[in-house]
Amino acid sequence: MTRHTASASRLIRFNKPHGVLSQFTAEGAWRGLKDFIDLPDVYVAGRLDADSEGLLLLTNDGQLQARIADPRFKMDKTYWVQVEGVPDETALAALRQGVMLKDGMTRPARVRPLAAPPNLWDRDPPVRMRKSIPTAWIELVIKEGRNRQVRRMTAAVGFPTLRLVRVAIGPYGLEGLGLGEWGDVGVGGLG
Repeated sequence: MTRHTASASRLIRFNKPHGVLSQFTAEGAWRGLKDFIDLPDVYVAGRLDADSEGLLLLTNDGQLQARIADPRFKMDKTYWVQVEGVPDETALAALRQGVMLKDGMTRPARVRPLAAPPNLWDRDPPVRMRKSIPTAWIELVIKEGRNRQVRRMTAAVGFPTLRLVRVAIGPYGLEGLGLGEWGDVGVGGLG
Protein backbone atom coordinates (compact mmCIF):
# COMPACT_ATOMS: atom_id res chain seq x y z
CA MET A 1 0.00 0.00 0.00
CA THR A 2 1.34 3.42 -0.92
CA ARG A 3 1.68 6.06 1.77
CA HIS A 4 0.25 9.45 0.91
CA THR A 5 1.29 12.76 2.37
CA ALA A 6 -1.29 15.38 3.27
CA SER A 7 -0.45 17.35 0.11
CA ALA A 8 -0.56 14.41 -2.35
CA SER A 9 -3.64 14.31 -4.55
CA ARG A 10 -5.56 11.10 -4.14
CA LEU A 11 -8.30 9.68 -6.33
CA ILE A 12 -10.33 6.66 -5.23
CA ARG A 13 -12.60 4.50 -7.40
CA PHE A 14 -15.43 2.75 -5.53
CA ASN A 15 -17.95 0.24 -6.85
CA LYS A 16 -20.99 1.40 -4.88
CA PRO A 17 -23.66 -1.20 -4.14
CA HIS A 18 -27.39 -0.50 -4.24
CA GLY A 19 -28.62 0.93 -0.94
CA VAL A 20 -25.48 2.96 -0.15
CA LEU A 21 -25.53 6.75 0.04
CA SER A 22 -22.89 8.96 -1.61
CA GLN A 23 -21.86 10.20 1.84
CA PHE A 24 -20.02 8.65 4.75
CA THR A 25 -22.90 8.86 7.23
CA ALA A 26 -25.74 6.33 7.09
CA GLU A 27 -29.35 7.61 7.11
CA GLY A 28 -32.39 5.52 7.90
CA ALA A 29 -32.31 2.25 5.93
CA TRP A 30 -29.45 3.46 3.69
CA ARG A 31 -25.84 2.57 4.51
CA GLY A 32 -23.03 5.12 4.26
CA LEU A 33 -19.60 4.99 2.64
CA LYS A 34 -17.92 4.49 6.02
CA ASP A 35 -19.17 0.88 5.91
CA PHE A 36 -16.77 0.35 2.98
CA ILE A 37 -14.10 3.08 2.99
CA ASP A 38 -12.20 4.03 6.14
CA LEU A 39 -10.11 6.94 4.87
CA PRO A 40 -9.78 10.43 6.31
CA ASP A 41 -10.22 13.59 4.25
CA VAL A 42 -11.64 12.16 1.01
CA TYR A 43 -14.85 13.50 -0.46
CA VAL A 44 -17.27 12.37 -3.16
CA ALA A 45 -16.75 13.90 -6.62
CA GLY A 46 -20.15 13.53 -8.27
CA ARG A 47 -23.01 11.84 -6.47
CA LEU A 48 -24.86 8.63 -7.23
CA ASP A 49 -28.32 7.98 -5.76
CA ALA A 50 -28.69 5.31 -3.07
CA ASP A 51 -30.80 3.19 -5.44
CA SER A 52 -28.16 3.40 -8.19
CA GLU A 53 -24.99 1.33 -8.39
CA GLY A 54 -21.51 1.48 -9.77
CA LEU A 55 -18.63 3.91 -10.06
CA LEU A 56 -18.20 6.61 -7.47
CA LEU A 57 -15.05 8.74 -7.37
CA LEU A 58 -13.65 10.25 -4.18
CA THR A 59 -10.72 12.60 -3.75
CA ASN A 60 -8.91 14.76 -1.22
CA ASP A 61 -8.26 17.43 -3.89
CA GLY A 62 -10.93 20.17 -4.11
CA GLN A 63 -9.91 21.28 -7.61
CA LEU A 64 -10.00 17.72 -8.89
CA GLN A 65 -13.38 17.21 -7.22
CA ALA A 66 -14.75 20.27 -9.05
CA ARG A 67 -13.33 19.13 -12.43
CA ILE A 68 -14.99 15.73 -12.05
CA ALA A 69 -18.37 16.97 -10.80
CA ASP A 70 -18.87 20.22 -12.75
CA PRO A 71 -20.69 19.80 -16.10
CA ARG A 72 -18.67 22.72 -17.55
CA PHE A 73 -15.75 20.30 -17.84
CA LYS A 74 -17.92 17.99 -20.00
CA MET A 75 -16.69 14.75 -18.45
CA ASP A 76 -18.64 11.82 -19.90
CA LYS A 77 -20.64 9.71 -17.45
CA THR A 78 -21.48 6.28 -18.83
CA TYR A 79 -24.43 4.28 -17.49
CA TRP A 80 -25.85 0.86 -18.18
CA VAL A 81 -29.60 1.21 -17.74
CA GLN A 82 -32.18 -1.55 -17.50
CA VAL A 83 -35.52 -0.13 -18.59
CA GLU A 84 -39.06 -1.39 -18.53
CA GLY A 85 -40.08 -2.15 -22.11
CA VAL A 86 -37.91 -2.25 -25.23
CA PRO A 87 -37.00 1.24 -26.50
CA ASP A 88 -37.62 1.77 -30.20
CA GLU A 89 -35.56 3.99 -32.47
CA THR A 90 -37.91 6.94 -31.80
CA ALA A 91 -37.17 6.81 -28.05
CA LEU A 92 -33.43 6.38 -28.62
CA ALA A 93 -33.41 9.31 -31.08
CA ALA A 94 -35.19 11.49 -28.51
CA LEU A 95 -32.50 10.69 -25.91
CA ARG A 96 -29.79 11.48 -28.49
CA GLN A 97 -31.36 14.89 -29.20
CA GLY A 98 -32.07 15.76 -25.55
CA VAL A 99 -35.39 15.54 -23.75
CA MET A 100 -37.48 18.13 -21.95
CA LEU A 101 -37.58 17.63 -18.19
CA LYS A 102 -39.29 19.81 -15.56
CA ASP A 103 -35.97 21.62 -15.01
CA GLY A 104 -35.34 22.19 -18.73
CA MET A 105 -33.93 20.48 -21.79
CA THR A 106 -31.13 17.95 -21.32
CA ARG A 107 -28.01 18.06 -23.42
CA PRO A 108 -27.88 15.46 -26.20
CA ALA A 109 -26.84 12.00 -24.99
CA ARG A 110 -25.09 9.13 -26.68
CA VAL A 111 -27.21 6.01 -26.44
CA ARG A 112 -27.14 2.48 -27.81
CA PRO A 113 -28.97 -0.74 -27.05
CA LEU A 114 -27.04 -3.39 -25.10
CA ALA A 115 -27.76 -7.09 -25.58
CA ALA A 116 -26.94 -7.53 -21.88
CA PRO A 117 -24.31 -5.84 -19.74
CA PRO A 118 -21.15 -7.96 -19.47
CA ASN A 119 -19.93 -9.15 -16.06
CA LEU A 120 -22.65 -7.46 -14.02
CA TRP A 121 -23.18 -8.60 -10.44
CA ASP A 122 -26.60 -9.57 -9.08
CA ARG A 123 -28.39 -6.73 -7.37
CA ASP A 124 -29.45 -7.04 -3.73
CA PRO A 125 -32.39 -6.73 -3.52
CA PRO A 126 -33.26 -7.97 -7.02
CA VAL A 127 -35.06 -5.61 -9.39
CA ARG A 128 -38.83 -6.05 -9.31
CA MET A 129 -40.14 -6.63 -12.79
CA ARG A 130 -43.58 -7.26 -14.21
CA LYS A 131 -43.88 -10.63 -15.93
CA SER A 132 -46.06 -9.20 -18.70
CA ILE A 133 -43.62 -6.42 -19.68
CA PRO A 134 -40.19 -7.18 -21.17
CA THR A 135 -37.07 -5.27 -20.15
CA ALA A 136 -34.06 -4.07 -22.12
CA TRP A 137 -30.60 -2.63 -21.42
CA ILE A 138 -29.20 0.55 -22.96
CA GLU A 139 -25.89 2.33 -22.59
CA LEU A 140 -26.43 6.05 -21.98
CA VAL A 141 -23.59 8.60 -21.93
CA ILE A 142 -24.27 12.11 -20.62
CA LYS A 143 -22.12 15.12 -19.75
CA GLU A 144 -24.40 16.67 -17.14
CA GLY A 145 -25.40 15.42 -13.73
CA ARG A 146 -28.81 16.72 -12.70
CA ASN A 147 -30.63 15.07 -9.82
CA ARG A 148 -31.89 11.62 -10.96
CA GLN A 149 -31.34 12.74 -14.55
CA VAL A 150 -30.96 9.36 -16.25
CA ARG A 151 -34.09 8.01 -14.55
CA ARG A 152 -36.05 11.11 -15.55
CA MET A 153 -34.77 10.94 -19.14
CA THR A 154 -35.78 7.33 -19.72
CA ALA A 155 -39.18 7.94 -18.10
CA ALA A 156 -39.71 11.00 -20.32
CA VAL A 157 -39.38 8.82 -23.44
CA GLY A 158 -41.72 6.16 -22.00
CA PHE A 159 -39.25 3.59 -20.64
CA PRO A 160 -38.85 3.83 -16.84
CA THR A 161 -35.50 2.84 -15.35
CA LEU A 162 -35.47 -0.38 -13.34
CA ARG A 163 -31.74 -0.59 -12.66
CA LEU A 164 -29.01 2.00 -13.08
CA VAL A 165 -25.28 1.22 -13.04
CA ARG A 166 -22.63 3.91 -13.65
CA VAL A 167 -19.70 2.17 -15.33
CA ALA A 168 -17.41 5.12 -16.14
CA ILE A 169 -16.68 8.78 -15.42
CA GLY A 170 -14.36 10.21 -18.05
CA PRO A 171 -11.31 7.92 -18.27
CA TYR A 172 -12.13 6.07 -15.04
CA GLY A 173 -14.14 2.85 -15.01
CA LEU A 174 -15.03 -0.10 -12.83
CA GLU A 175 -12.42 -2.46 -14.29
CA GLY A 176 -10.99 -4.76 -11.62
CA LEU A 177 -13.36 -3.66 -8.84
CA GLY A 178 -15.82 -6.08 -7.31
CA LEU A 179 -19.02 -4.83 -5.75
CA GLY A 180 -18.23 -2.83 -2.59
CA GLU A 181 -14.49 -2.65 -3.42
CA TRP A 182 -12.36 0.47 -3.79
CA GLY A 183 -8.86 1.30 -4.94
CA ASP A 184 -6.50 4.21 -5.55
CA VAL A 185 -5.89 5.41 -9.10
CA GLY A 186 -3.48 7.94 -10.54
CA VAL A 187 -4.73 11.46 -11.17
CA GLY A 188 -3.31 11.85 -14.69
CA GLY A 189 -5.61 12.59 -17.59
CA LEU A 190 -7.65 15.28 -15.88
CA GLY A 191 -5.18 18.12 -16.02
